[in-house]
Amino acid sequence: MASKIVAFVLSVALVFAGTTSIANATLISTQQAVAVDARAQQEAQVREALAREDVSRMMVEMGVDPADVDSRVASLSDAELAELHGQVEQLPAGGVLAVLGLVLVVLIVLELTGTIDIFKRA
Repeated sequence: MASKIVAFVLSVALVFAGTTSIANATLISTQQAVAVDARAQQEAQVREALAREDVSRMMVEMGVDPADVDSRVASLSDAELAELHGQVEQLPAGGVLAVLGLVLVVLIVLELTGTIDIFKRA
């Protein structure tokens, strides 16, 4: 009886020994590492600008959920994020026009990506 148990345990061990996973590791270039870091910095700056209380209040007034905007910033392509980041960088430090411009840009990006339907199409 004991030999049957040992044989069963060994056969199960052999089956699972053949299903080990292989870890794949590759080197990345300096440009790839810099691009990942630059994207993270751009995302952080855009999120910081969108997290301002006056911007959040305007987005809520326009019917946009600030939590939804945060997830959409994460899903922007590199080109879209760079464009939005560039517009955020060009805006003045404060003021109503800066806030309106930023909110308009976010709404247009969300509309184009199909997340919201603020500009009702006929």
